[in-house]
Amino acid sequence: MIKTMGSIEKFIERRFGTSALMTLRKMSRNRNVRVGGTLVAFFVLIAILAPIISLYDPIEGDLSEALQLPSLKHIFGTDSLGRDVFSRVIWGARTSLIIASLGILIAIATGLFVGAVSGYVNGIVDEIIMRFIDVMLAFPDILLALLVAIITGPGLINVILAIGLYNFPQFVRIARGSVIAVKEMDYVEAAKAIGENDISILFRYILPNALPPIVVHGTLRTAASILTAAGLSFLGLGVQPPIPEWGSMINDAMQYLDVAPHMWIFPGVFLMLTVLGFNLLGDGLNDVLNPRIKE
Repeated sequence: MIKTMGSIEKFIERRFGTSALMTLRKMSRNRNVRVGGTLVAFFVLIAILAPIISLYDPIEGDLSEALQLPSLKHIFGTDSLGRDVFSRVIWGARTSLIIASLGILIAIATGLFVGAVSGYVNGIVDEIIMRFIDVMLAFPDILLALLVAIITGPGLINVILAIGLYNFPQFVRIARGSVIAVKEMDYVEAAKAIGENDISILFRYILPNALPPIVVHGTLRTAASILTAAGLSFLGLGVQPPIPEWGSMINDAMQYLDVAPHMWIFPGVFLMLTVLGFNLLGDGLNDVLNPRIKE
């Protein structure tokens, strides 16, 4: 095991450099990264293996087995339509992670591009972009997501777009600030001095060094996005039945809080632990990647 880890560290050092190896070691020593990373990896693995580990069809039910309490046959019990709650919770992990990760990727891709242009160009372009972003940031996150969901209608794709849009202005602000800070570095001035064009400087020197805060914020916003997606589904504006999703499952359980508490307890616990994992991972990455925080 020790030899294997040594070989991995040598490969990372040879392929990515000493700084990457030092960052990896700091991450391995950080408790939040270890705990949060383990939780995130666990739920990602569950989502990937959902077709294998789910015991029943998550959509088809048997009314003769409706509202059964947890048992050996149905370890998380059944819902009001006789569907296996365990299978629906497992498939719900896939749905929630797909929504949050794709929404965040859209926000990062668009926000990084717009923020980088704004921070690098400055002038009137920067003023126009940032005033528009200020208007978007004036809306509370959930209100902006609700507005998008109402306009576009419920559905998986529309929820992903809503998640991407309401996270977009935050990534623009962070990307702009990072680019402004990095573009004043000596190596950027040296690149300009040797005649490299603006596009090359932006993509080769500035953006790679502006990514750490984006990565940290992206991890934290994934947690918030999972909650937002669940909230939209709970309100009937998100993923529609019969697709299993934790928010809609909790909504379905509202009529049976007393007779079938397992219908909301298990999706609620999975939702809580997933959000906790991403938050811990984000805090740990901030401790490791933020140069202003010293061990």
